[in-house]
Amino acid sequence: MPAKVVVIGSLNMDLVTRASRLPRAGETLIGQTFSTVPGGKGANQAVAVARLGGEVAMIGCVGSDAYGSQLRDALLVEGIDCQAVAAVTGSSGVALIVVDDSSQNAIVIVAGSNGALTPASLQTFDAVLQGADVIVCQLEVPMDTVGYALKRGRELGKTLILNPAPASGPLPAEWYASIDYLIPNESEASALSGVTVDSLDSAKEAATRLIEAGAGKVIVTLGAQGALFADGQGFEHLVAPKVKAVDTTAAGDTFVGGFAAALSAGKSEAEAIRFGQVAAALSVTRAGAQPSIPTLHDVQGFVPS
Repeated sequence: MPAKVVVIGSLNMDLVTRASRLPRAGETLIGQTFSTVPGGKGANQAVAVARLGGEVAMIGCVGSDAYGSQLRDALLVEGIDCQAVAAVTGSSGVALIVVDDSSQNAIVIVAGSNGALTPASLQTFDAVLQGADVIVCQLEVPMDTVGYALKRGRELGKTLILNPAPASGPLPAEWYASIDYLIPNESEASALSGVTVDSLDSAKEAATRLIEAGAGKVIVTLGAQGALFADGQGFEHLVAPKVKAVDTTAAGDTFVGGFAAALSAGKSEAEAIRFGQVAAALSVTRAGAQPSIPTLHDVQGFVPS
């Protein structure tokens, strides 16, 4: 059966250390713990879709190293369709992550095999795209690949979600018309719109500019402050559930995956956003990227504090 959600994106092995605080430039700190955890924004979002009740396929590349087989196996364990996860010569993608005692993190990404995901790769797996209802993209793979995915998804009439992460500047202007849901966080919304997002009002201004650029609808995730939904007709601020945060790694990916899973199941936009918010809130109460992502059972059993 074709997967209802197809995630096109990165697979990284996360090399995670915890320290009392993030190091300053030129400084060496003594860390507390170290672990290797499957991650990558694309893989995280695919795992979130799968755990939260969706049928999902992943399109991406892993390396020919030990990390590559571990990353693919981690997806297979979740029941994710990996027919379009290709192994290429060289190293897999990695992310170097430092998490401090306040649960904030700093991340350096080395693309590795993710750089081998090309438009030609997507053409090879066009049947996977054709079978989808929802296509999810991020920016940890080459930009021309993301552009092709958006264009091809629009040609196929699919629902397209772009999580513009990481973002350092505006998106290509021609992309916007293909995006049904643009889901940036505060810093990404700032980079895309040119508006410094540090309040609900500035988030509204940024979202307005992104819709004026051509995006269908915009959801600005605001961390503990919830999410702002904008559709060009008005705004809705959806308050986040209150939880005690341990590690914010993959919270955004969990939200995107939860939102996509709920949309593919026929939920309304508001229901899908709230579902994604609960999933993300639960994820920050646990350490790690993929290990922190909750299940559908977890979300259904969530009781607000």
